[in-house]
Amino acid sequence: MIIARARGRSRRIASALFASALLMVAGCKGATPIHDLLANASALDDKTVRIAGKVESAAGAFGYAVYRVDDGTGEINVVTKSGGAPAENTEVGVEGVFHQAFTIGTDVVAVIEETKRSAH
Repeated sequence: MIIARARGRSRRIASALFASALLMVAGCKGATPIHDLLANASALDDKTVRIAGKVESAAGAFGYAVYRVDDGTGEINVVTKSGGAPAENTEVGVEGVFHQAFTIGTDVVAVIEETKRSAH
């Protein structure tokens, strides 16, 4: 009986840890993996999208900025007209308008024009 209770508790703890890990991987609510954005670039052009990931590089001046976000599935540049650039190596959630610039072979050049940003 005691062993059965311990196993049940262990399973509940394991399930809770697994669910927490899934939430962390998912990033912000409704975030789309960057790989999926780039794979469906023409269908998502000029659409509002959400991503979450780590800021790999950033540059800005006079409130304008461009920064590169990596979510583990891909990377994309984000531009903003206000608020400046987030610090490198920080986790961010971004909502903005996806713009496909062009495709060369299988490589898609695209950018997200930021409308909202949150720290994660």
